[in-house]
Amino acid sequence: MPWGPCAPAGRALSEPRAVYARRRGERREAAARWGTRDLQASNARLATLAGAAGIVWLAWFPPAILGGFVVSSWWLGLPGIAFLVLIVAHERVIRAKRRCERAAAFYEKGIARLDHEWAGKGETGDRFLDEDHLFAADLDLFGRGSLFELLCMARTRSGEETLAAWLRAPAAPDEIRARQQAVDELRDKLDLREDLALLGDDLRAGVEPEALAAWGTAPPVLGPGWRRPAAALLAAAGVGAGAAWAAGLAGPGTFLAVLAAQAAFALSLRPRVLRVIGSVERAGHDLALLSQVLNRLERERFTSPLLGRLRAELETSGMPPSRRIARLRRLIELLDARRNQLFSPLAYLMLWATQLAHALEAWRAVSGPAIPAWLATVGRFEALCALAGYAYENPSDPFPEILPPGGGPALTGVGLGHPLIAADRCVRNDIALGGAGPCVLVVSGSNMSGKSTLLRTVGVNAVLALAGAPVRATSLRLTPLSVGATLRIQDSLHTGTSRFYAEITRLRKVVDLTRGSPPPLFLLDEMLNGTNSHDRRIGAEAVVRGLIERGAIGLVTTHDLALSQIAESLAPRAANVHFEDHLENGRMTFDYIMRPGIMTKSNALALMRAVGLDI
Repeated sequence: MPWGPCAPAGRALSEPRAVYARRRGERREAAARWGTRDLQASNARLATLAGAAGIVWLAWFPPAILGGFVVSSWWLGLPGIAFLVLIVAHERVIRAKRRCERAAAFYEKGIARLDHEWAGKGETGDRFLDEDHLFAADLDLFGRGSLFELLCMARTRSGEETLAAWLRAPAAPDEIRARQQAVDELRDKLDLREDLALLGDDLRAGVEPEALAAWGTAPPVLGPGWRRPAAALLAAAGVGAGAAWAAGLAGPGTFLAVLAAQAAFALSLRPRVLRVIGSVERAGHDLALLSQVLNRLERERFTSPLLGRLRAELETSGMPPSRRIARLRRLIELLDARRNQLFSPLAYLMLWATQLAHALEAWRAVSGPAIPAWLATVGRFEALCALAGYAYENPSDPFPEILPPGGGPALTGVGLGHPLIAADRCVRNDIALGGAGPCVLVVSGSNMSGKSTLLRTVGVNAVLALAGAPVRATSLRLTPLSVGATLRIQDSLHTGTSRFYAEITRLRKVVDLTRGSPPPLFLLDEMLNGTNSHDRRIGAEAVVRGLIERGAIGLVTTHDLALSQIAESLAPRAANVHFEDHLENGRMTFDYIMRPGIMTKSNALALMRAVGLDI
């Protein structure tokens, strides 16, 4: 939505960084202009106060001193009115300045992402990190410098929770394709993402989806509906009796009798009225914040089926949610009026709190059940906008092709790279699993050669693909898959669990994925490293054989050359690949390029010598 000097200046260019830099400059210039107006408004307010002070000072002088000229105190009305006008205008100037500053900060964050300087500056999603999840910790989905931090632009907790859920679990093929279409449509809607980013500063912290949904769907508090008209009648009787007494048409007895009836009625409902008021004030604040997102979405028109459905879900009972929430906000403002010292006596006489508590309950009865749907719609839309922002900032990242599952699990990637590694340091590799190729790749190589990074690269791109996002690759084709990984298995002092026991427990869960759908993509790093070489080889081969016989595909890394024999025993369903290293002038170097075959040397001793150990 255009807003003064900060309005968008033309269609986005093809180069995201150039667009961000241009818009950041425009917003900063606009903020500077508003800053000048801010200073002018402040000076005008000071001048008005000075003028008022001058009038007061001159009013103290007798007319004789002023040459017969009379300065009346009524003249203070002129600077008083001017000061009130300046207060309103100044507040608008301050809001516009802050909006431009926040818009500049929005593009500054975008440039930081493009320059790979974003880690620790966004929402990390730590609360979504579950150590028992089969791949969230292994693939750096949450935490500082995580995939979630890179992607998340959501302003509500519903948006954050939806995005996190999409990353933690694969979607059905039809849903993935629908998300891809929606993300592709939203990709160039930079103005929309900017508008959403400029909503209230406290929006993310304010809206608690579960509490808000529970409030909206909770049973009524005030009971039967006859009490609302009864409260209205008693209020009308109180005002009428008071007016009759003031006009001399009735004595005070009638008025006092009505007051007594009002007091008895109000006291009987007081605990429930206080419950309604206490709960609605928090919920109303949350809904007011949520309405800002809803209002922005209601003004958009979309062509993709998924976005069209989400937009249609907001049109409930012929009235958009933002207007419904505006009604609630007006009711809350009327409720707050009872705190005004001048109005409070009349508020008591009119049973103000009791009547508005019933009006608020009526609003909740009609609109409250729709709140969970509003939250879900906003959450899905914000998650799609997050993926669209990533797509816009990475125009060379394509959408993957989701293959039908009938031909068995498969994943074929050309030029796969890791999206959390800067482009100038990211080495890409090709991967082919399933289909006509091997079901498992046994990846050998020395320490630090890139084995674990390869597993994370495959896993993270699979997560992006199955969430409906573009992937860091030249191309990627895959069937629906469920991911299971063992890259960050640790022992636990708290539970008394060794690393080996933790690993085999995780392996059991990965194997259990084969009982469901879709089939697993397993990513097993340094498999069974906590036992002797003999048991390790037998156990690893048995686990891998069991996984591929049950329809799984995946990768296994090792620097134990004995485990490379697994591929030979399982050929052609398994194949060996490796990473190489080179020792140059006493320094270990790596090219991180995956090659066919087995790695036949180790760099452990060389690395130990390189750090100064006497070996």
